[in-house]
Amino acid sequence: MSQETFWILLSKKLSGEASPTELKELEKLIQEHPDWQYAIQNLEDLWKHQAPTEELQAEDAYMLHMHRMTEMNISFGDAEATTMPVIGKSKARRKYWAAAAILIIATGFLTSGILSKSKQADSKTPLAAREVNEISTRQGSKSKVELPDGSIVWLNAGSKLTYNKEYGQQIREVTLTGEGYFDVVKKKEVPFIIHTSNINIKVLGTTFNVKAYPEDKQTETSLIRGSIEVTIKNRPGNKIILSPNEKLIVKTVPSLKEDFSKNDNKDLQPAISINKLKPATLDSVVAETQWVENKLVFNDESFADLAVLMERWYNVDIEINDPQLSQKRMTGNFEKETIEQAIEALKLTIPFKYEQTGNKIIIHR
Repeated sequence: MSQETFWILLSKKLSGEASPTELKELEKLIQEHPDWQYAIQNLEDLWKHQAPTEELQAEDAYMLHMHRMTEMNISFGDAEATTMPVIGKSKARRKYWAAAAILIIATGFLTSGILSKSKQADSKTPLAAREVNEISTRQGSKSKVELPDGSIVWLNAGSKLTYNKEYGQQIREVTLTGEGYFDVVKKKEVPFIIHTSNINIKVLGTTFNVKAYPEDKQTETSLIRGSIEVTIKNRPGNKIILSPNEKLIVKTVPSLKEDFSKNDNKDLQPAISINKLKPATLDSVVAETQWVENKLVFNDESFADLAVLMERWYNVDIEINDPQLSQKRMTGNFEKETIEQAIEALKLTIPFKYEQTGNKIIIHR
C-alpha cells in the first residue's frame, strides 16, 4: 500500500500537518520511487493554484473523501482525523481543509494509476527503452530531482529530463532538453551519461551545468568540479575533456540540414570553443549556476537573447519590434523582481517603450 501511504503523507506535508516522522517516511518513499516526481510536481502546482477557498465546501469535501477512504480500507493514520467534532469546528476546518483538497486530487491520480509520466514504445523498441520516466518544468518554474542513485538534478524553466526504468543497473543514462545543474554521485563501475540534441556527456562523479534548449543558438556545458568527457554528435571521433571552471560552447549551424540536402557537404561542423568560467559574485560563484539560487544573471547579453531568458524565467512572451534595440548589450541580474520591475530596470539602461497585455510584452522605441 505504499502508493496510498505516499498520497496521504504528501497531503499532510502540503497542508502543514505532517510530523517529523511522517516527513522522513515520505522522503524515503520518494527516494525509493523517483518516478513519482512527476506526480509530486503536478500536485504541488494544483495545490498552489486550485486549493479551495470556502471552508464549508472544504469540510464537506473532506468528510466525503474520508468516507471513500474508509470504503477503500485506507487508514489516514490518525484516529482524530476520521471524525470532525461539532465543538470547535471552525478550528478543525482550518486544520483539515487543505488536506481535503490534496487528498481528493490524489484520489484522481490513484484511481487512474498515474504515478509518473511514462512513454510506451512499439514492440520493435529494445526492452530497456520501452518505458521511460519523464520529469519536466514549465516556463517560470524550477524543480529539484533526486535520481535513484542519489544524484541530484536541478531543472531550469521549460526543461525536461527522461531516463528509463533500468537506470542504474548497468548504466546511468538520462536525456536532457533545456537546462540542468547536475551533482552526480561517483560510481566508477556505473558511468553517468547525458544525451542532448547536440552533445553527449560522460561523467563518473562531478558537478556541472548543461544548457541545451533546442531553440537556442548554442549548447553550453560548464564544469564546476570533477571531470567530464564531451562528444559532439556529428563528430563522434573527437572527445573533449573539460577541467574544473571550464565552459564548452557548441554553436549550432543554422542551415546544416539545407546544406546537407543540397550539396551533400558533410564537412560542415558546429563552431566549438572552450572558455574559463568567470565568477559573477564576490564569493566566486559563476553566473552559469546562479539560476539554481533563484538568480537570473546575464553578462553582456544582447537584448534579444536576454528576452529569451526572461521569457523562460517569468513565463511571458516578449517581442522586440526594433532590430537595433534587440542587439543592444546588457549586463545585470534579477532575483526577487517581478517582470514589471525587471522591465523598468532595463529601461534605465536602454531607453525604450513597452506595452503589456497579460503575458504578452511588446517592446519598441
